[in-house]
Amino acid sequence: MDIAQGLFKLDLTDYHAILGISLEAEPKQVRKRYLKIARKLHPDSLSGASDTEKQQASELLSKMVNPAYEKLSQEKESSEYQVVLRMQGQQLSRQNNLVLETEAAQALAKSNNVDHAYNTALKALVDQQYESLDDVPEIIGKISELNAVYLMRKSGSASGGSAPAAAPATAATAGAAPTNGAAPAAGAAAPPPAATPRRRNLAEGYLNRAKEFEMRKDFSRAILELREAVKSFPTNADCHSHLANAYLKAGQSTMAKIHSNKALDLDPENQLGAMVKKSVERKTGGGQAGKAEKSKGGLFGLFGGKKK
Repeated sequence: MDIAQGLFKLDLTDYHAILGISLEAEPKQVRKRYLKIARKLHPDSLSGASDTEKQQASELLSKMVNPAYEKLSQEKESSEYQVVLRMQGQQLSRQNNLVLETEAAQALAKSNNVDHAYNTALKALVDQQYESLDDVPEIIGKISELNAVYLMRKSGSASGGSAPAAAPATAATAGAAPTNGAAPAAGAAAPPPAATPRRRNLAEGYLNRAKEFEMRKDFSRAILELREAVKSFPTNADCHSHLANAYLKAGQSTMAKIHSNKALDLDPENQLGAMVKKSVERKTGGGQAGKAEKSKGGLFGLFGGKKK
């Protein structure tokens, strides 16, 4: 079943849209909505339906509804998916290039009360979502478009902007003349000074969220957050050093070494990068002491070295 609207258009399966629930839905709401849909699509509820309709309902349940519920009902899976959604919202907010097809989504993009407009439009679609099996894909697409706009608007608000207009405003500002005393010629080789504070805020946002995950010992989500940070800011030494530290805490020494080295290449004075590198060397025997110890025995060291 092909759906080419909203988050689906961005190669992301929108499990919330499939179930017809808010992106802010609690686990109890997810289960309640799933059971309602499952009962509606169950063969016992389709006693008067044709064989084609029963097959259609069965495929909807097995291929879309059940996988969506499994994804959103499992705490770890749901948490990782929420991170992906938030990253997608940040990307949409930065790029601001989402083409909207429905009036509801267009209205949401301009609304001054994002939450109210989102929940009102969502309810109108959910009430009719599974009433006609033929209309289900179209309605899922409309809901997903609402979800994409909502993610974009909320991400824009969180970063201090008014979402849809955030990206164009940044682009326009970036083209302005330097106002911090920097020579105009320097702007050709470095990011425009006017854009620096916003980029710094975005980078700090990634780092702060990752720190929260680390405090909860949730290193997998911290790594996901920091990988996105490195993707967005590949020359930021702090992003690399924090990612190295998260990998180290997760027991992934090889990745920790890669990103600590990258951090130090970008900034030889980066303290966290240096600390992680030393920790990795102690763990893996990569320091001078480790190398000396290895050189004594080689492979035969496994058997106690050469006999004298």
